[in-house]
Amino acid sequence: MKIISFGDIHENIDNLDKLKDELETADLVVISGDITNYHGKDEVERIIKSVKQFNGNILAQIGNLDRREADVYLSSENINLHGNGFMFGDVGIFGVGGSNETPFNTPSEYSEEEIWKFLSDGYEKVKEAKIKIMTPHAPPKDSDVDAVAPGVHAGSESVRKFIEEYKPDVCICGHIHEGRGKCLIGNTMVLNAGMFKNGWYIKVEYDGTKIDADVIKIVA
Repeated sequence: MKIISFGDIHENIDNLDKLKDELETADLVVISGDITNYHGKDEVERIIKSVKQFNGNILAQIGNLDRREADVYLSSENINLHGNGFMFGDVGIFGVGGSNETPFNTPSEYSEEEIWKFLSDGYEKVKEAKIKIMTPHAPPKDSDVDAVAPGVHAGSESVRKFIEEYKPDVCICGHIHEGRGKCLIGNTMVLNAGMFKNGWYIKVEYDGTKIDADVIKIVA
């Protein structure tokens, strides 16, 4: 199974064509949040349709900059990861959109308690999966992928605690553009591709025995 994931699109899809081969050969495309800049259904629908030109197998969720009406739209399309989980053979994928609270009063922010609840709801649907992929828009607190400046970490405490307690195989996140990279929390691979327009994406591959994941530069 090959999964291609990116997020923090912020309405800029210029790099989609450069990902054509990867998208067309993927079993699943995961959009991890911040599809728009403070917009809702119409912009999300436009971008989802653009991705579907390359691959119709999509899961997506809102980020903190997407309005709540976008969440309703994704649910109506049966592709919403937020507070939800999906099974693909041995692989279970669950997520939480939006983010923990920020200083900027963005459209879709949640308390840490709400984030934990959304993750728990999604996890319940995939808990029997051999391989679990967790997709929070916000990265785990105090990690290599949530620093907005040296020593300044803005990730979610609940996301961190959920990883430590439930130990998913992979965690795909975004939100903190400066946090692009890959790290480990226990044995969980945690990946943040940063802003899509900057030219990075995440590839997850599972061969039935082992799973691997990396942050990869888009080649023009």
